[in-house]
Amino acid sequence: MIELSTGRLAGLLGTRLTAGDPAALVTSVVTDSRQVQPGSLFVALPGSRVDGHEHVLPAVAAGAVAALTSRNVPPAPCLPVDDPLTALGRVGRFVVGLGAAAGLQVVGITGSQGKTSTKDLLAQVLEQAGPTVAAVGNLNNEIGVPLTACRITGTTRYLVAELGARGVGHIAYLCDVVAPRVGVVLNVGSAHVGEFGGRAAIARAKGELVEALPADGCAVLNADDPLVWAMRERTAAPVLAFSLTGAPDGPGLWAEDLRADRLGRHSFTLHHRSGDTAPSAVEVELQLTGRHQVANAVAAAAAASALGLPLDLVGSALSQAGSRSRWRMELTERPDGVVVVNDAYNANPESMRAAVATLVELGRAGGGRTWAVLGDMLELGEATAEEHAALGRLLGEQRVSGVVAVGEHAAGLVAAAVAAGVDPTATLVTTDKQQALERVQEALRPGDAVLVKASRGLALDTVAEALASAPGRPGAALPSVPAAEELHRTAEDPA
Repeated sequence: MIELSTGRLAGLLGTRLTAGDPAALVTSVVTDSRQVQPGSLFVALPGSRVDGHEHVLPAVAAGAVAALTSRNVPPAPCLPVDDPLTALGRVGRFVVGLGAAAGLQVVGITGSQGKTSTKDLLAQVLEQAGPTVAAVGNLNNEIGVPLTACRITGTTRYLVAELGARGVGHIAYLCDVVAPRVGVVLNVGSAHVGEFGGRAAIARAKGELVEALPADGCAVLNADDPLVWAMRERTAAPVLAFSLTGAPDGPGLWAEDLRADRLGRHSFTLHHRSGDTAPSAVEVELQLTGRHQVANAVAAAAAASALGLPLDLVGSALSQAGSRSRWRMELTERPDGVVVVNDAYNANPESMRAAVATLVELGRAGGGRTWAVLGDMLELGEATAEEHAALGRLLGEQRVSGVVAVGEHAAGLVAAAVAAGVDPTATLVTTDKQQALERVQEALRPGDAVLVKASRGLALDTVAEALASAPGRPGAALPSVPAAEELHRTAEDPA
């Protein structure tokens, strides 16, 4: 972090330090008292079960030099403000401003799906050009974004911010915190459509990123998504397109000649055209599984190009990049030849379709059967029943061999799958994860492929990890996971 004294922070926030040394330096910002280190600023936020103010004194005992609070907690050194969350955003914005004065370049990434994977790919590309800070996991909300911003130092050259939203105005706020110069919009899908009220509202929210860009910035837009491509009318910045369906109009990057190995890792030719110059091209061999990762890689390449990185460096970095975030298309090939895909972090209709396509591709390449262990897709509002039925129909149309569905909407999903051709004897409807695990484990044979995916609330990652680590043990139990103690509000938002 760019170090700030507690006294300087007090002046920035219009408050006073209630105790302690105003010359003490803040070297990190945390909202979880378990992450406190000497020099930390602890931000006391209310959780659904526990108030962060209850952890101010332990945080100070662990080395925090001050706490950002809504009330004084004596004898701790506090910076009392009306709203610690809003104050956290102001701290993040101030730190970014200091970084910008030293040459920091900020990229913002949004979209209904693929944000975290694209962020991870882009970070690994930019690291080849200079010190880079990017969100860990998907710290993409009003807590996670300023926390990520506060990690920059005076030598950080690039900040990659993942921007999530649960409503109109959220991304505009996050852009005010990190002031992106390059903005990437991946897609407009159905994630959280129940909260937004429709795809038009989702597009309006995602487009707040391009509206926030300066005239000398760059809007990186998906030319294959009409709702995203229409956002070019909403920005003062130049537009750089990316596509998987051929060369876009004007400057852009696109992928051609896609081919996959038996583990679903794609290679392709990445093309780049800038202005009136002849296109250049480079070969890319991704280490990530799934065709949808090609779109993420091309988007990351476009953002890196907008920042001036040469295509050869971009292609080489993408070919070396790995997965940095858990439970997103994590692929494990067991000793018995079964391939397990753990994509259990989250789910929406679009990401489900992409994951099923990957499963089918793996089954085709390996010559085995395909099993889908799927949980509910949450926050779809009135579209919930139809979207689960549509997913079931897709499983039948793609000739998936077996379907195990977990959750409230499992019955509708399986009924649609059976109606579309899935063998009813190779299905299970359940709310019990252990039962789901045992049903699949006893059915798997060498060479089979199994996908595990659901919205985060179902926590099917435990099923995926048990499948990946216990080949040939039909009675294998789920990993023992202690109940999570929510100390403070989470910095992660899957939107």
